[in-house]
Amino acid sequence: MSHANKDQPSPEWIASLRRRFPCESEIDRVLTRKMQRRAGPPYTSVSLETLVEGTRALVRSQIGDDFEITQARWLSGGASKLQMAFTLQWSPPGVGRTATPMVLRMEPAESNVESSRLREFQIIKALEGYLPVPPTYWADPEGVYLPYPAIIYGFAEGVAKPTASDNRVSGIGTFIPPALRQPLGSQFVEHLARIHTFDWSKADLSAFDKPALGTQAIEWKLNHWERVWEEDVNEDIPLMRLAMAWLRANMPATDHVSVIHGDYRTGNFLFTEHDNQISTWLDWEMSYLGDRHEDLVWSTKISFGHMAEDGKTSLVGGFMPREEFFAAYEKASGLKVIAATYRYYEIFINFKCAVICLATGCRAPRNGKTHQDILVAWLVGIGYLLVDELRTQLEDVL
Repeated sequence: MSHANKDQPSPEWIASLRRRFPCESEIDRVLTRKMQRRAGPPYTSVSLETLVEGTRALVRSQIGDDFEITQARWLSGGASKLQMAFTLQWSPPGVGRTATPMVLRMEPAESNVESSRLREFQIIKALEGYLPVPPTYWADPEGVYLPYPAIIYGFAEGVAKPTASDNRVSGIGTFIPPALRQPLGSQFVEHLARIHTFDWSKADLSAFDKPALGTQAIEWKLNHWERVWEEDVNEDIPLMRLAMAWLRANMPATDHVSVIHGDYRTGNFLFTEHDNQISTWLDWEMSYLGDRHEDLVWSTKISFGHMAEDGKTSLVGGFMPREEFFAAYEKASGLKVIAATYRYYEIFINFKCAVICLATGCRAPRNGKTHQDILVAWLVGIGYLLVDELRTQLEDVL
């Protein structure tokens, strides 16, 4: 555990982390940028007028002056990002004058998950017409026009949970009524299969490093999250070191390199209630090219579903029992759910989430770097539950 001043990291220490934990080029850029700016000012409140002016400058750099921004307003959701909804009055090529509802999605000074707006832009753009995703328009990956890196995409109609549901955070224990389970559940499986079988080799994904078959993809991710642990944690935890060692010693070979959503779950899609159709998939900020089992583990976590009426059967996403979900996924994708690999990613995901909660979840709000300081700090408490679960998982495999 380094004794460097993590709140004022030196160029030498940042360089040493980059050497120790080689990861994807764009991830390296984003994490390095975070550390280089850490000693700078904390997050300061951004006015709606500032966002409108920055958005206007970004749009002008892309299409000139023939447009108008109207109906700008704050948008809820996207807990780690600032979001503004607005309408763009413009003349898209071949369309003529039109009013397009759009969303600006922007980083704070430091997020609880530091990610790339360029990657988010590229992966959504690649999937347009293939999967329900919002149309993407422009990105400001370096924060040239906006106060922080940002992306602009189309506003999608729909709800994240049934309007008759309770007031829980969407995706966390959201109750899916029986009448919605089959129509939404079948799309939930089909869309995941389509993501994992998408031919990414023909897409413009220049911000994504392309791993070879084998262990390269998971090794990059282990380097990514161990580096974040080193950068952000205040007090080391021996169990986390044990988890790191086990994960590196037992890396499973990837037999098929897929697009990984990274946060595929109930709560991250919108659906239209008049026809029960998923209208868009959101929150692609953690996407990468890797092993499908990460998405499979994440989407089947108990916290993102609920129990069936018998009080005994856990429903994946609130839709179907896990074995039924696996069978439907294998049929739709032609890819197998490998039990040993699934188990590995269960441990990896708990490790990654513990890093987010106990390292970044503590440092970012303590340093005043996020607009969601209370919410991000609240994650620290969850972190210890994750570590306890990680302990029992390691006891089973050691």
